[in-house]
Amino acid sequence: MNRRKFNKNIILGLSLPALTFSDILNPMEERKAKALKEGNTIGLIAPGSPIPPERYEKAIENMKSLGFEVKYTKRSRLVNGYLAGTDQDRLDDLHQMFMDKEVDGIWCLRGGYGCTRLLPHINYGLIKKNPKVIIGYSDVTALLLAIYQKTGLIGFHGPAAVSEFTPYTVEQIKAIIMSSQKEYSIPLSIVNQKKEDTDYHTQVLVEGSAEGKLVGGNLSLLAAMVGTKYLPTFKNKIVFIEDIGEKPYSIDRMLTQLLQATDLAKAAALVLGVFKNCKAPEKGYSLSLKETIQDRLGNLDIPLVFGFPFGHIPNQCTLPVGLNAALKTKTLELILKNLPTQ
Repeated sequence: MNRRKFNKNIILGLSLPALTFSDILNPMEERKAKALKEGNTIGLIAPGSPIPPERYEKAIENMKSLGFEVKYTKRSRLVNGYLAGTDQDRLDDLHQMFMDKEVDGIWCLRGGYGCTRLLPHINYGLIKKNPKVIIGYSDVTALLLAIYQKTGLIGFHGPAAVSEFTPYTVEQIKAIIMSSQKEYSIPLSIVNQKKEDTDYHTQVLVEGSAEGKLVGGNLSLLAAMVGTKYLPTFKNKIVFIEDIGEKPYSIDRMLTQLLQATDLAKAAALVLGVFKNCKAPEKGYSLSLKETIQDRLGNLDIPLVFGFPFGHIPNQCTLPVGLNAALKTKTLELILKNLPTQ
């Protein structure tokens, strides 16, 4: 990698704004993007892994189904092994979409792997001066948290552009990023609640109520970001966590790392999503997924909910990273306050 190339102040022929003295003094001043509306233009980016051509067409269809116009560059279709182009390609695409005045929001095509590689090279000053809705999940956790940590911009942990846009998923997108309402209580997914697999059922493991800013995302990414300057504090926050394809012992290991290396134990509350394909093996010794969660987090004396409708699942809600929220386990409500609209 040519590090000098990353340090240039000119990318794509456009001058990037430098951080001002005010920016340095107030790095965490909350920034809110404008709510999206039908007719807006969405910039599609692939900040992590590449996307097959047929899935790309599905992403465009998903955007158009919401009434959006779509904009993308050739870079978002690149393949570089397990990455969607080089780090510079993916970084340029991210910067271009924030700079482009025609682009109203930025939607990540998928997660995969690669977002953490970009974090030291992102022009956070550019993002602070051009706040836009940015949405994605899985590996995009790294982008959302780093941008929030460095700029105060509220991003959205929600479906990737190629995700299955079920009626529940669409309802949550419209309520949270396409609405001017100031407060919203996220409903549970009826489809999930009726599934035979009880890991999809929203359950209260520790009762209580709490208020705080929402932060979190994919557990593997949270663990990978420990020790970096891009992971926000968990103290007094409502922390949401999900993962996919990890055995209970692996989830135990990552939760243990967070408990030992961060202030996760001082969170205001914990909201766990649906951990898809994370069941214990049928043979051998293992705690169950739920037993693992209870063992690691159930003794923290803070509200704990398991199976909330987000994660690598079709019926997923959208969670604003950095927004004030309230959790009430008695009524199983997660209430979003002062939704990020201008």
